[in-house]
Amino acid sequence: MKLKTLALITALACSTAFAQTVEVKDAWVRTAVQGQKATGAFMKLTAKDGVKLVSASSPAAGVVEVHEMKMDGDVMRMRAVQGGLDLPAGKTVELKPGGYHVMLMDLKAALPKDSTVPMTLVFKDAKGVESKVEVKAPVATAAPTAKSGDMHSMDHSKH
Repeated sequence: MKLKTLALITALACSTAFAQTVEVKDAWVRTAVQGQKATGAFMKLTAKDGVKLVSASSPAAGVVEVHEMKMDGDVMRMRAVQGGLDLPAGKTVELKPGGYHVMLMDLKAALPKDSTVPMTLVFKDAKGVESKVEVKAPVATAAPTAKSGDMHSMDHSKH
């Protein structure tokens, strides 16, 4: 009996030690037609404590990277973000078309409007501790106006 109680207390302590650190709002993925190899995912991220978005994955894509689009003279260039995207404590960072976004490449199938794309976002804090957020983002042709694709769940695993 004491062993079960101790196990329960330990489990509760672990779940509270890794309190929710990142809120994901207004997530969505741009539609992709059959044969299209890439699309973007967009969302608003707010970190309770400063963390970095270091990687992402999705069963819908062979490769998922955090990218930035910015003007280089007269040319809009897109590149992968090296070392992770900083999320300062308490500040919302918006991933949007024409700026930072999650790039889904080597798509495995079409992504029609009103379907859903599961993604796992991986964050790392200043101590190097990783945490994950599971997101189910609706597919749309433009940013949804309703609050869909909000924060779903957080896996507090360390790697």
